[in-house]
Amino acid sequence: MPDTIRVGVVGAGGNTRLHHIPKLKKIAGVEIACLANRSRASSEKVAQEFGIERVHDTWQEVVNDPGIDAIVIGTWPYMHCTVTLAALAAGKHVLTEARLAMNATEARQMLAASRARPHLVTQVVPGPTTFAADPMVMHLLAEGYVGELQAIDLRVPTGFMNRDAPLHWRMNRDYSGMNTMSMGIWYECISRWVGPATAVMARTRNGVPYRMDPERGERRPVTVPDHVEVLADLQNGAIARLHWSSVAGFMPGPEAWLYGSDGTLRLQILARDTVALWGGRRGDKEMAQIAIPEDKTYRWRVEEEFVSAIRGKEPVRRTSFLDAVNYMDFTEAVHISSREGRRVYLPLV
Repeated sequence: MPDTIRVGVVGAGGNTRLHHIPKLKKIAGVEIACLANRSRASSEKVAQEFGIERVHDTWQEVVNDPGIDAIVIGTWPYMHCTVTLAALAAGKHVLTEARLAMNATEARQMLAASRARPHLVTQVVPGPTTFAADPMVMHLLAEGYVGELQAIDLRVPTGFMNRDAPLHWRMNRDYSGMNTMSMGIWYECISRWVGPATAVMARTRNGVPYRMDPERGERRPVTVPDHVEVLADLQNGAIARLHWSSVAGFMPGPEAWLYGSDGTLRLQILARDTVALWGGRRGDKEMAQIAIPEDKTYRWRVEEEFVSAIRGKEPVRRTSFLDAVNYMDFTEAVHISSREGRRVYLPLV
């Protein structure tokens, strides 16, 4: 293991500039050695902002740079599989931005490539929405607070539709693939509590079928849904009802309800990194807020975990490629179910 871990960055998106570059730079013995963004000009701008010495013209030059030990992929999902496979083939550790891939097939290719090189660390940026409450929710479920879990109800709205908004990359299948709104993020969070689903039935709707594409300067069809409703079967027999919508004005949320035979939990997302957890058990007159102690919360430590895994100090927990394959399976199953009008069983293979 080299004394200094030298990192190359492919794609300096918002999360990469907010988290990965500055937080990696703060870790002793880590150097951001080079980067390549979408253009030479944008690469040089980011390099100047963060004091990165070398700029490459292509992502291939970063991946094949002999002085690099690890690659951080901050592009949109359309490049994640391609760059990951190349980086692993070049003997580089990989931290890739979420969502893992464009679809389940790509996700499995990435998982297979990582398993073929177990000496290399692979990690995908986790969905952080429920970090502050995850350990507490898992603790309460394990301790039997709700009894036998019967149902989950999730609502994730963003308000009334905006017909005039331009085509965002998240609405563009060329860049985002099967990924839809925050669906994969929330499914990943729920899976930490109760495990993956075994089957889904889904309906989707697109309220704004055309938007202006600022890159092309023309109107383009939008095929990524802006309203999704899913019924999912869970491993223990419980049912999950999951809603994501960017057209549902005044829908309560984001929030998740967990209904059990003896109790109910409610998790509210109040703001970034701010949650409220409520609970009530059989015989209570009303639900009460549950304090989350310091030892039952979690904080963002993606970059720290990546470096520690490279140094052999801990395994990757949030999030492994295997866990990410599970949410990519779910994402694609929702697409298949909506398109074909049938129940889709998980995993897909």
